[in-house]
Amino acid sequence: MPIKIPEDLPASDILEKEGVLLIKETDAIRQDVRPMRIALLNLMPKKIDTETQIARVLAGSPLQIEMTLVAPTGYQPKNTPREHMLDFYREFETIRGEKFDGLIITGAPIEQMRFEEVVYWEELTRIFDWSRGNVHGLFNLCWGAQAALYHFYGIPKYQLPTKRFGVFPHRVLNTRSLLTRGLNDLINVPISRHTENRRPDFVAHPHLEVLIESEEAGMCVVEDPKLRHVHNFNHLEYDSDTMHHEYSRDLTRSEPINPPKNYYPDDDPTRTPVNTWRGSGHLLFSNWLNWIYQTSPFDIERIGGDRPS
Repeated sequence: MPIKIPEDLPASDILEKEGVLLIKETDAIRQDVRPMRIALLNLMPKKIDTETQIARVLAGSPLQIEMTLVAPTGYQPKNTPREHMLDFYREFETIRGEKFDGLIITGAPIEQMRFEEVVYWEELTRIFDWSRGNVHGLFNLCWGAQAALYHFYGIPKYQLPTKRFGVFPHRVLNTRSLLTRGLNDLINVPISRHTENRRPDFVAHPHLEVLIESEEAGMCVVEDPKLRHVHNFNHLEYDSDTMHHEYSRDLTRSEPINPPKNYYPDDDPTRTPVNTWRGSGHLLFSNWLNWIYQTSPFDIERIGGDRPS
């Protein structure tokens, strides 16, 4: 079944032109199913791009998905029109009484700051705590994954000497996990970050399992079955040209940046990038939705009732 998003959302027109199946409210209510309620806490500056990327990978599932866009209360991003936020986003305080099958928390371009210095850090910690009783499964991306691990386990992040930027080969360490089912043993994964988490800090938490890892670039996906969390430090949801735009932006700002590694053919920035991760991204998110679907209670009000203290 397709994904249900607001009909006037810019992502709707983009995805429809790509042939992605969308469902209108009038059609959704006629289907005798309970749609999976997925909230997206979008902390990225270019919110429309991120909305589209996440909606695209969620739409690959045969399940009916209802996506709710969420923003920190009172926070106005600089790179997204205020009208867009008012029309399509709900502040956290307006949804805190609701239940969701899944919550996706994106990264944010603030990873070099201390967590406590982030303007919405206090509210984000409240969202993390709220999710334990109101969300069945949490999927954290990039800085969002680092923030969740720091909040729940005190696991720190570390500054990299230079930005880790490019497409890196990763090995799937556990092909029996529901999350990695069907993935190739070796997959390519886009990375764009200045910080990392390190394995020695996970020793004290043996239930945190590294599912996907790169010899060169470190951990990619970590599963937390205790809390039903997935932590993905990288960007399998990226469009083909996302890193090209990031590279061009940094050049324009005269920031120190090398071309993204293994991204352009022959590492030539004048050539069009070839997407080698799209299938893996769709499969990982579809597996996550399937995992949530199989374990989430049909009565949505029962979500959170089995969460460990």
